[in-house]
Amino acid sequence: MTVGHGHQPALKRVIGRKVLLLFVLGDILGAGIYALVGKVAGNVGGALWVPFLVAFVLAALTATAYAELVGKYPQAAGAALYANKAFHIPFVTFIVAFAVMMSGITSASAAARAFGGRYLAEFVTVPVIVGAFAFLGLVTLVNFAGISESVKVNVTLTIIEAFGLLVIVAIGVYALFTGEGEPGRALEFHQAHGAFLGVLGGTALAFYALLGFEDSVNLAEEAREPQKDFPPALFGGLVAAALIYMAVAFTATMLVDTRTLVASTGPLLEVVKVAGFAFPPKLFALIALLAVGNTALINMLMASRLVYGMARQRIIPSVFGAVHPTRATPWVAIVFTVAIAAVLVSTGDVGPLADTTVLLLLLVFALVNVCVLLLRKDPVRHEHFVAPTWMPALGAVVCLFLALPITGRTGDVYLRAAVLVGIGVVLWFINRIIVGKIDEIDVTKINPPE
Repeated sequence: MTVGHGHQPALKRVIGRKVLLLFVLGDILGAGIYALVGKVAGNVGGALWVPFLVAFVLAALTATAYAELVGKYPQAAGAALYANKAFHIPFVTFIVAFAVMMSGITSASAAARAFGGRYLAEFVTVPVIVGAFAFLGLVTLVNFAGISESVKVNVTLTIIEAFGLLVIVAIGVYALFTGEGEPGRALEFHQAHGAFLGVLGGTALAFYALLGFEDSVNLAEEAREPQKDFPPALFGGLVAAALIYMAVAFTATMLVDTRTLVASTGPLLEVVKVAGFAFPPKLFALIALLAVGNTALINMLMASRLVYGMARQRIIPSVFGAVHPTRATPWVAIVFTVAIAAVLVSTGDVGPLADTTVLLLLLVFALVNVCVLLLRKDPVRHEHFVAPTWMPALGAVVCLFLALPITGRTGDVYLRAAVLVGIGVVLWFINRIIVGKIDEIDVTKINPPE
């Protein structure tokens, strides 16, 4: 059986290189850096900037694979498209798409927990779980209403998120010039973990803060010249994010002791409160809430639309493709994704949920790195960026290594990831009983245009 027929009009190619770079940067900036600085400090100690530097180098390896593949196949489907072209096995394609979808839900759940913490406490004092559920409810209402993110909105939120981080950098520069803080702390490693294991564990978590660069491939069909514009935009966004993150990490560890950072669910707010010049803590908390909230909203919108797209293509039971008669939104898919998020928020904290997101995407990234090498046998006529062979090859090895328990990742993270992917396996076989064997998947139609 072949799934997915019918012609749809092509998307307009209107996005230039500068907007594309801002989009990449906006996808990367967000909940990760605002929420996880303290968690990374718990692994590595005062040398916070090191895991972010290492994570950037490792992410850049996989970014070369995406840069080649998006130039070669400028379609908005990402990892599932590449797996489909490389292996031609519908089940593998489905599992990749489902893992990406679940990583969005775990990321949104981590963001919801971060939202209910220290930043929200600047305005109202409620238990973290209450704040997280209230926020999850708000995101669900927005999702149900059918309000989607446009590129212009994303650029605006990018500016807001970047401004909050630049405030932290400015605080750091001021502190260096006035002799405040303890810069020497930036060279201290966790005594119990040591330098190697501390950096390794910190890197596995810091990787979460750099996730998002892979989502930019979904704009492939709307970029004016994806073959020329994507590589510089992708690498430029990664470099800009990494520089900002390292400066923020250095400032945080210089001005706030490690124990305070580890204990706080709003670590950057602690930096603002001890700054040598006044910046309204409530204003910074609002910026952080917008950054964290944007991460959750984008991910939940993506997850529900992917579930709807998979149902529409008849690779999971068609009930998930039900559309609300008045709101014209995929209400069953929304209920399904938010129910999973509610369970995750109830059973996991920011760190483990972020780690689950990283684990799922590390496995996807490893596969993408393999795909780019396999697809060298499938040449295309147009010119495009070609990654040095050693980079995606090393990227695959590194991703698999970072997925190992040696990073300090606990058993509950592996169990959570296995259960989430297992849900997909169950849905696949239930659907097979209903519709029969699926011989082909039109991946480009799984993620429908908004």
